[in-house]
Amino acid sequence: MKNISILGSTGSVGTQALAVVEANPGIYKVLALTAQSNAALLISQALTFEPQLVVIGDESQYLVVKTALAGTPIRVLAGEEALCEAAALAGVDLVLTAIVGSAGLKPTISAIEAGKDIALANKETLVVAGDLITSLAKKHGVNIIPVDSEHSAIFQCLVGEGNQSLEKIYLTASGGPFRGKDREFLASVTKAQALKHPNWVMGAKITIDSASLMNKGLEVIEAKWLFDLEADQIDVIVHPQSVIHSIAQFKDGSMKAQMGVPDMKLPIHYAFAYPERISTDFKRFNFLEYPELTFYPADNETFRNLDLAYTALRKGGNMPCIINAANEVVVNAFLQDKIGFLEMSEVIERCMEEIGFIEEPGLNNYLETDQHTRIFANQLVTK
Repeated sequence: MKNISILGSTGSVGTQALAVVEANPGIYKVLALTAQSNAALLISQALTFEPQLVVIGDESQYLVVKTALAGTPIRVLAGEEALCEAAALAGVDLVLTAIVGSAGLKPTISAIEAGKDIALANKETLVVAGDLITSLAKKHGVNIIPVDSEHSAIFQCLVGEGNQSLEKIYLTASGGPFRGKDREFLASVTKAQALKHPNWVMGAKITIDSASLMNKGLEVIEAKWLFDLEADQIDVIVHPQSVIHSIAQFKDGSMKAQMGVPDMKLPIHYAFAYPERISTDFKRFNFLEYPELTFYPADNETFRNLDLAYTALRKGGNMPCIINAANEVVVNAFLQDKIGFLEMSEVIERCMEEIGFIEEPGLNNYLETDQHTRIFANQLVTK
């Protein structure tokens, strides 16, 4: 039995993680569930999975959750500090960090400092503070097992290999709903169009990031920290079928690719079961259903976010933190019809130019950079 804490249980990854738990009775036990504001779904999940602790991030929803679970032994807390408590809960073996955005940083740190292995679905944690997180993980002997399909693929390809034999990696991208479109087309796209991902079912924020290729940019930065790579060792290729999830290339020229149907439950299940592989009844891949697997170069000129992410990675310091915070602001603004699709990149670039650069930031520097960037980005959006 592996005891699990799920941070962000009402989101896309969190709900699929609970489906994995439900399909494997006697193997996984949920000890803690957290959500930001979806009290109704959190209550339903708590009644089904009976964790020890439930946390609602939005403190105004505390009484709603507390009242609904009053007849159970489940402890109910609210607020940011409570999220950290859920991450560090005694008895937990593995923490799934599926909170959206930089809000996942502090709880992930709490989990690592408590010696919990991390199933990382919150890429922003490594984007914002990759050096800090990886150093803490080494210090506390904690495994960070990626849940993103692309990073899970590389992780699986490296089992039995070791990073010293790795030459470079290829992160695959579906290309999103606007693959092959030009900037003239993108200037007038709507959020409804951007939310129609061709292959994956995901939350709104990550779906918009996929449409703008910022998601792939953040994955490039995350890969640097997960696999100890330099920017020129990480390439992005567009693979519309989303069957090859990513590829590892080794020093002798050999390559390994991890393949499967596009289903987030697969990398979630792998992270939960690691280092074992446990049988599932998930749909199996059929080569005859995919007579062609195609690949194209990523269009960095049309989709400028990917290029901005590489720039931030090469600059280092707090620059990835700046693009992450700015991106969270502009995606929210785009979803509220406050700015256009192409304007998101313009705001992010202005933030990279104007927010103070710190070459060797600490935790407080990251938190301050995040706050200052959000204020500036919101000012730009308003203008």
